[in-house]
Amino acid sequence: MSRFPIPAADAAAPFQTEIIIRRSRFLTHCAHTPGMEAARAFVEQIRTKHADATHNCWAFVAGAPGHSGQVGFSDDGEPHGTAGRPMLQVLLHCGVGEITMVVTRWFGGVKLGTGGLVRAYQDSVRENLATLPLAEKVPTVELDVQLDYAHLDRLHRLLPTFEARVCAEAYDQAARVRICLPEALRGPFEEAIAGRTDGRARCTPVEEA
Repeated sequence: MSRFPIPAADAAAPFQTEIIIRRSRFLTHCAHTPGMEAARAFVEQIRTKHADATHNCWAFVAGAPGHSGQVGFSDDGEPHGTAGRPMLQVLLHCGVGEITMVVTRWFGGVKLGTGGLVRAYQDSVRENLATLPLAEKVPTVELDVQLDYAHLDRLHRLLPTFEARVCAEAYDQAARVRICLPEALRGPFEEAIAGRTDGRARCTPVEEA
C-alpha cells in the first residue's frame, strides 16, 4: 500500500471525544503513532495523565490499515476480552493506519455487563473515528540524479508531474540533484528521465549513493 489515511492529530495534541453510558464516563484520545514504540509511548502518556481513572484501555494498529503485524491492545483491568480486543477489531477495519486509541473510563456506579462493556468500548472508538481529522501518509524515497547540465531544465520540468521536490544540488563535471518523491512513482520517474536524456541520466537511491 503506497498511500493511506492516518490521524491528523499527533501525540502532543491528540483528538478527543467523550460519551457517557449509564453514568460511566468514557474519554477517548486518538493520535498518529508511526510504529509500535510511538504507540506504546502515547498509551503511557495518557495512562499517566489520567492515573485517577478506573481504567485506561487501549488498542493500536501501528502499520498500514488492516495490517495485523504491528498491533497491540489491553483491557487494563476490565473483564478479559471486553475492551482492548473489541477496540482493536474496530481499528483493523476502519481503513486508517498508524493509529492508537486510549479509552479512559471513570466508573459511574452501574455495572454494564460483559456485552455492555464490549459495546461501550467499541462505541467509544467509533464515536472518535466518526469525526477524526485525517491526513495522508505518502512513503517517499530520495534519489541522487546525475545528468548533463544540458538536461537540467528537462529534469526540473518533470518534477511536478511526479510530485517530486529538490532536496539538494551539487555541480561539478556533471550536475547532481537529490530529489524526494513518492516511492510508488520512482519507477515511472526513472523511465521518464531516461527517455528525456537519451538514457544518460543516472538515478541512485540515497542509501546506495
